[in-house]
Amino acid sequence: MGELILIRHGETEWSRNGRHTSHTDLPLTDLGERQARALVPLIAGRKIGLTLVSPALRARRTAELAGLDSPRVTPDLREWDYGGYEGVTTVEIHRTRPSWNLWTDGVTPGPEAHPGETPAEVGKRADRVLTEVRTAAEQVGDADIALVAHSHFLRVLTARYLGLAPAGGAMFQLVTGAVSRLGTEHGQPVITALNLALPESLFHAAVPESPEQT
Repeated sequence: MGELILIRHGETEWSRNGRHTSHTDLPLTDLGERQARALVPLIAGRKIGLTLVSPALRARRTAELAGLDSPRVTPDLREWDYGGYEGVTTVEIHRTRPSWNLWTDGVTPGPEAHPGETPAEVGKRADRVLTEVRTAAEQVGDADIALVAHSHFLRVLTARYLGLAPAGGAMFQLVTGAVSRLGTEHGQPVITALNLALPESLFHAAVPESPEQT
């Protein structure tokens, strides 16, 4: 296998406003769609043998606009279940829990269908995805594998790839519509790129929109 390509989906209304978004299936904003198209030159020239994508619309649409062919929907790539904090901002949470930290405190329980997850539970999902990646690596040879998913989940996955506890993901900020890469150096896991993204001023020059997209 080449490298593991991590792509956070483009902007949604809730990501723009800082609202925790897990199971709420929001579409990309207009900017989010432009961010997704601007991924094209960032992954051009990469030999991608497999793309795994979260079931969420925002992730699947990002993969489509980025030109990633035949993505495999992978339920374990869904975002951290925020339980009772779904749709709530960190600022709002701090009004009643001033010292709250997602990475160490987890979330408050939510409804039965979405009770919330602890950092350890998200870490177990990330480990399953990494196991799937390692299995797939035998089939893709020296090609890359792309994961299109969500900020907090991909941060946990990065931590686990590096051999850190799930809470180690706190150290890796991931912005919307950006590419990061995980690889190896001298046989050891490393981050080879983090938060690669085009400036918005270059979007049109990099990927001109067709008449159907305007």
